[in-house]
Amino acid sequence: MRVFLGIGSNLGERERNIRRAVDEIASLPFTKLITVSSLYDSEPVGDVEQANFVNAVALVETDLQPRRLLWNLMLIEKRMGRARTVKWGPRSIDLDVIIYGNSLVKEEGLDIPHPEMDKRAFVLIPLLEIDPDLVHPRSQEPLKKLLKKLKPHCSVKRKGRFWL
Repeated sequence: MRVFLGIGSNLGERERNIRRAVDEIASLPFTKLITVSSLYDSEPVGDVEQANFVNAVALVETDLQPRRLLWNLMLIEKRMGRARTVKWGPRSIDLDVIIYGNSLVKEEGLDIPHPEMDKRAFVLIPLLEIDPDLVHPRSQEPLKKLLKKLKPHCSVKRKGRFWL
């Protein structure tokens, strides 16, 4: 299955955290890393005062089912020191399943496509970098159109390429 994963960090050495997370993702069973977007600097979401994030999106091919994939991503977060104490608070690493093929999943603790993806330029911009023709699996709207609906996204700045 073709799956897009969101990756973010705003604690510690943010870029190093992203690179480590990508390495961990690449080593998941039954999973092949295809590509990673550029790195983007973006302002945090929510009311918590915190540093900017570095964000990226990874494209993988996986045979892992959505729940098993999420479990593996949460294990990577835990190994990297993520503590879930404050909603939308600072974190060393944040890994999200953004799109899982054309699947629509809504169950306890797992909502695919990611319910906030169409409201977040720091997700849409790297998704479109990887696949400019991508459409939202639920609404069937092109992501380009969804991005245009957002406020100007000057708070999302490209930091540079991610080299595999």
